Amino acid sequence: MFRFVAVVRSSSLLTLGALAVVSSLILKPLEAGAAVNDQSLVFVKDSLPQEPVPIPENLNKGDNQVLGSDTVKNVNTMGINQLLSPPAPAKISQALPPNLPPGIELPEDRLPDRPPSLEPAPEPQPPQKLPPVDELLDPSAPSPDLPDEILEDIPKQIFIKRFNIIGSTVFSQEELAEITDRFLNQPISFPTLFKIRSEITKLYDDEGYVNSGAYIPPQQLEDGIVTIEIIEGELEDIIVKGLSRLNSNYIKSRLAIATKKPLNVRHLLQALQMLRLDPLIANISAELSAGVEPGESLLEVTVTEADTFSTQITLDNGRSPSVGSFRRRPKIREGNLLGLGDALEFNYTNTDGSDTFDVSYTLPINPRNGTLRLAYGTTSSEVIEPPFDRIDIDSESRFYEITLRQPVFQTPTEEVAIGIIGSRQESETSILNRPFPLSAGADDKGRTRINAIRLFQEWTKRSEQQVLAARSQLSIGISSGDTTINSGRGEPDSNFFAWRGQGQWVRLLAPNTILLIRGDVQLADRSLVPLEQIGIGGLESVR
Repeated sequence: MFRFVAVVRSSSLLTLGALAVVSSLILKPLEAGAAVNDQSLVFVKDSLPQEPVPIPENLNKGDNQVLGSDTVKNVNTMGINQLLSPPAPAKISQALPPNLPPGIELPEDRLPDRPPSLEPAPEPQPPQKLPPVDELLDPSAPSPDLPDEILEDIPKQIFIKRFNIIGSTVFSQEELAEITDRFLNQPISFPTLFKIRSEITKLYDDEGYVNSGAYIPPQQLEDGIVTIEIIEGELEDIIVKGLSRLNSNYIKSRLAIATKKPLNVRHLLQALQMLRLDPLIANISAELSAGVEPGESLLEVTVTEADTFSTQITLDNGRSPSVGSFRRRPKIREGNLLGLGDALEFNYTNTDGSDTFDVSYTLPINPRNGTLRLAYGTTSSEVIEPPFDRIDIDSESRFYEITLRQPVFQTPTEEVAIGIIGSRQESETSILNRPFPLSAGADDKGRTRINAIRLFQEWTKRSEQQVLAARSQLSIGISSGDTTINSGRGEPDSNFFAWRGQGQWVRLLAPNTILLIRGDVQLADRSLVPLEQIGIGGLESVR
């Protein structure tokens, strides 16, 4: 409990040391009844002062201690341990194909002549369980102690014409005036003045600004004007513990976005939830405590890293019988290759008549989960189905892609992202080991070369029971270099403009049962080469 002595030197001067010291206890709103009551303040003067009223500096000597040490810690320390629930037991982590939004993690397949950006939508898995947000603030945190003794020479009431509120960037003067205007142009008591200050602090606290608040600095009350100053809280530092391979800046940079001044605990919770959903993180907890300076807090985060190395082998009969329907698909993935959150993935698919190999590397480029992806793939296939196996039909295809993807809106349950893809596709076909055009648009040697720029937009909405996703992609063919040009022949080539739309809805009906509805549509200004066409039919399209 803080005690002080106010000295009144003349009957015309009013000493407001109580006002200065008590009002400096910010960072936690005081309950109107508990903070100050009429019984704790005794006044003997009934008349209002006629001269400026000073608030002496020596009565404010405890401000820094109150704002920056034990009081702040008692009020502003909060645990965020066990903030987020453990992952859903049925989660199956798989890489998302580049043509589908994140959130629907599905197995993928690639036809020999189709790059990843044109794949049909693969099989989805049940939605993930979203981490809950528990109650964070300790309701039993003590309110700052108030002085219980004020000299009897202080008058009971003062007359206020205007409040001068400074330091607020969160609320406008009009919003703050909704609190103060009803107390203007009338005599008010000092407990009421404290209540005004506390209501402003509570306004911040109710909106999640837990280490921000208002106080009344030392001043002379001239012309009925009272100055209320607002200190908006911030983070002094972010300390990350528990990491072994992942760079701490991966965590710090993502939390720093959500903890810009003024610090809002709701934004912090959302950032922690987003990190909890990150496949690189198995668990995360945080502790927010008082910093050294007034209005500053220290965030200590403890992280448990997830196992980022995975292997997978899939056996199925999902390929066309012409190249062998029985398919073997080993996959190797490292989700944190260099400690930057970067992923390297190898995929190999084999049938009796085909071999497909592709590799991709994905690098985070900013703390808002923007990524740069480089991909390469090659496919070699041979028709082995009688009677066509006798004429030795072979095909070779390759693709190169560079993708820049940037989420523009992210919450734990929803995401909107945009991106651009630069791609090149090549294919050759032959019969009896001699180049021969087998598809529309190929030149006399059976070659097709396509360069394209693709602009895509993705939207995902997820919950514990369902996932809804949509994707739009505009593809613009570019005629340059050795690309396929069929001017005057009436055949498709590298000059085209096409739009593709995809949508999926996945509903979890039971622990091992899902309902899937999906659609795929493509529009183009002309005929397209087979490399650019969507596939219709087969295991991954029609059931």
